[in-house]
Amino acid sequence: MPQGNRILDAERMEIKALFDDQFPTLYRYCLRMTGEPDLAQDVAQEAFVRLVRDDVQGPVPALKAWLFRVASNLVRDRYRVTENRRRLLEINPVAPEPADDVHESLERTETVAAVRRVLEGLPERDRVLLLMREEGFSYAEIAEEIEVKASSVGTLLARAQRRFADAFRESTGDLYHGEMTS
Repeated sequence: MPQGNRILDAERMEIKALFDDQFPTLYRYCLRMTGEPDLAQDVAQEAFVRLVRDDVQGPVPALKAWLFRVASNLVRDRYRVTENRRRLLEINPVAPEPADDVHESLERTETVAAVRRVLEGLPERDRVLLLMREEGFSYAEIAEEIEVKASSVGTLLARAQRRFADAFRESTGDLYHGEMTS
């Protein structure tokens, strides 16, 4: 086999391994940002297409950060041309997991909708901080995405969590106050 083919095969295997490892996390991140499974899948796939198309190189942590930054930008761009983010989320909410009874299912649906509304009302940086942390990103990776020092992420994250909790309590009329954790 010629040397060029081996290099191409190795690159394909590296991309496949990166895809297999990172796509589920990237998809969940996009789903949390959009609330739409099809759109989340499209955005996550488009981020990988751009990675390959633009021949982005680097260590896995840098590629992971790049993918999430591109996905964030794609979502942001998508919503810039859409009339109203909130309306889209209310039209096509993510179906809740099966519940034992109708009351529990309805309560979960209402809670998910309330969380989405509150997230949508937060400043973009707070939303990105909270969603990336929920996906298990390190402070260094979050810092790179929001362009701050890693040592600032903990403070910024605590403030974002506090703003989220306050906004959630306010939006739900303190209905869930006893269940909130930070």
